[in-house]
Amino acid sequence: MRRLAFGVMLGIAAPAAAQDQAALDQLAADLGYRFTIVDNQPKSCPGGGGCFLSEIAVTVPAALSAETDQLEIRFGYVSRILSVDSDVFDSRLINGDLNALTLKPGKRLEAGRTYRVRIIGSGHFFSRNFVMPNAYLVAPGLAPRVIAATRTGIDAETGLETLPFVSPMRDPALATGNSADRTRWLTPERAFERYATRGPATTPDIVILPKPLSVQRPAGATTDLTRGMRVTLQGFGRAQLAPALAAVAGEVAQGGVPVRIVKGRGRPPEGYRLHVGDGAVRIEASDAAGANHALRSLAQQARHEGGRLRPLTVQDAPRLGFRGLHVDVARNFHSKAEMLKLIEQMAAYKLNKLHLHLGDDEGWRLEVKALPELAEIGGFRCLDPSERTCLQPQLGADPARNAPVNGFFSQDDYLEILAAAKARQIEVIPSLDMPGHSRAAIRSMEVRYDRLRAAGRMAEAERFRLREPDDTTRYRSIQNYDDNTLNVCREQTYRFLGTVVDELAALHRRAGTPLTTYHIGADETAGAWSQSPSCQVMMAKTGLTPKQLGAHFIERVSKDLAAKRIRVAGWSDGMGHTATQRMPRAVQSNIWGGLFTGGVAEAHDQLNRGWRVVLSIPDIGYLDMPYAPDPEEPGYDWAAREVELFQIFAFMPDNLPANASLRTNILNQPVTLRDDKPRQAGRAVAGMQAQLWSETVRSDAQVDYMLFPRLLGFAERAWAPKPAWEPAYVAGTSFANGDGKVDLRAVEAGWREFAGRAAAALAELDRDGVDYRLAPPGARIVHGRLEANSELPGVPIEYRDGDGPWQPYAGPVAVRGPVSVRTRSPDRRRPGRTVLVENR
Repeated sequence: MRRLAFGVMLGIAAPAAAQDQAALDQLAADLGYRFTIVDNQPKSCPGGGGCFLSEIAVTVPAALSAETDQLEIRFGYVSRILSVDSDVFDSRLINGDLNALTLKPGKRLEAGRTYRVRIIGSGHFFSRNFVMPNAYLVAPGLAPRVIAATRTGIDAETGLETLPFVSPMRDPALATGNSADRTRWLTPERAFERYATRGPATTPDIVILPKPLSVQRPAGATTDLTRGMRVTLQGFGRAQLAPALAAVAGEVAQGGVPVRIVKGRGRPPEGYRLHVGDGAVRIEASDAAGANHALRSLAQQARHEGGRLRPLTVQDAPRLGFRGLHVDVARNFHSKAEMLKLIEQMAAYKLNKLHLHLGDDEGWRLEVKALPELAEIGGFRCLDPSERTCLQPQLGADPARNAPVNGFFSQDDYLEILAAAKARQIEVIPSLDMPGHSRAAIRSMEVRYDRLRAAGRMAEAERFRLREPDDTTRYRSIQNYDDNTLNVCREQTYRFLGTVVDELAALHRRAGTPLTTYHIGADETAGAWSQSPSCQVMMAKTGLTPKQLGAHFIERVSKDLAAKRIRVAGWSDGMGHTATQRMPRAVQSNIWGGLFTGGVAEAHDQLNRGWRVVLSIPDIGYLDMPYAPDPEEPGYDWAAREVELFQIFAFMPDNLPANASLRTNILNQPVTLRDDKPRQAGRAVAGMQAQLWSETVRSDAQVDYMLFPRLLGFAERAWAPKPAWEPAYVAGTSFANGDGKVDLRAVEAGWREFAGRAAAALAELDRDGVDYRLAPPGARIVHGRLEANSELPGVPIEYRDGDGPWQPYAGPVAVRGPVSVRTRSPDRRRPGRTVLVENR
């Protein structure tokens, strides 16, 4: 047996450093590691409140023995650890979700043994995909190494990420956190009942998505766009329409169908009229956005009809002016190629605002020439405990410098993103979250400070230092950081923000698309500053209290931005703490309060302030929530156990309380929504924004999976005319699940029409290389016969009886069971996740 040695840490002779490193490397390669969710309803929880029991099993290889009290296993654990039960290991929090298992005094690891560490965490773990990968070993004087057993994998068939070290969750008792929770996993049998209840989709003649205001089909001959197009423009430049024209059929100099695009008056912003007939196409729009939208509608319908269109007249304009998509590239980075792909999909479905979340605790993703450390340090996570070359790993980040979760956009990258968005009439709204969620910036600027101080340039070092060394305030943010909040009482903070915004504005000017809105975040600010010398001086002068300092920051920054002719935007919790009279007139607030947890009153309050209110309500708009309550589905679920396509389609943005008629709360309980803070007459939301936060989204393929096809429903609801089943808002009206105030049958009829168009859109997504989620089929076995259905019509279903070959499902079929079922993309390129149907 070979003994694993770590120099002076062991009670044996110390080998050379290279041998020590080789021994650590070998242990990291061979160590067993297994994570299991044991119980979501423990009998008692430390400190009260909800908790869950998990277990980490560490298996020491038989050929190795470690004798050390300094070896650590560091691992991501996204809940707060409340207690640890182990004979051998203690646990300590490092920061954020990064924790360490350390050997207790006098304990050592023995070869071939398995050590079980029972951990109680706060909250609940309803999905095995919450577990963070890439745990690693740390030993003094040696380079840390990732434990190979904790790395992610990729399913060869589906292309989906796998977590091989996480135990399956098969016990239905794990689906709930307490006796009041009525949630049940969406089994194939329950999915079958759900899809059957909604009824078969309508076979569409018009597939335009989102749904236009009006469509007519006059009589006449077809127009053959397969010949190409001969385009003439009046009032528009070709560059303004180039991507949309390319999406239709390309152009030819002679012989193609005449396509005339005219700028006219009298239509609403982004509105258009599209007429196809008599062998020609005519588009009238009041602006370039409207002309683009008309071409996108033409492209969808032309492909559906094989390029030979029957006569068609479309009159259209958006219901909501702000139709946004928020993408978080800070928690985990996503590539420029993915952003460009998303921008094209946004244009295809008439979304017009891209909110790029570029900075947070876990990463800074934009090159700033004046402050290069922001990207050079804050853009990467690696195994450097000093954080002089990168940030420590968080959220299970792969520490390799070239890992997809690492990186940043160079200024050239950002200019390319801006150019692509401008060509598609999409506004880019950058966000670098402050004053909380700022750890990446604070640590990066500390590296800058140390570099300049070492060079004797103290004045320059202090100029952008974001840490006040004499501040002894102790706090923990919601994400468990104790050092992530900018000091709002120091001028360095405002100098830093001004420098960043000025560079951003300059980039937007270079791209020919001025920076008109900047999102400061302003959410989830921890209770910092009470012991800050700078803040004590400020509070003594102004009479402010620590709780008022966050609002002071937002008010000051908002005025600074207004002076630059930039609208301030922020999340509603922070914005709501400000005094309206101390804010500029132009303010955007993204409402992220929960539908059943105060979001309705919050939205109405901020509408009544006269602000531009954008609904980002997590129950419906956070597309990092799971599609379904299922232990195999990825996504956090703190706001909703499921955000499915039907729910998004059925959302009522103009009457928020009415959504309670169709929805249940996070415990799947009916709840009455009382309009306790009615909105004033004449106030209406400006728009909706879908959010993709990236804590658990580690690849571009996962971005596609979480966004699509849900983003189709979001685009429909933001653009399409108000449906007849959405009741008019009447101040003070209350709604409750199943009260009949919203006609469920009418909603389901609308869904069947939408589902037909959404199914047609899947072929478009296939063509564009979008790896959207293929919902597992509904399925049941009745009297030995398999019956299956799908969420969207026409999606191919496959089944496998026992270990037999996969076969196409065409209708009820005799099986012996159990049976595996899955869906496949319409282009047959890839299958979806497999689910098992029991033969009961």
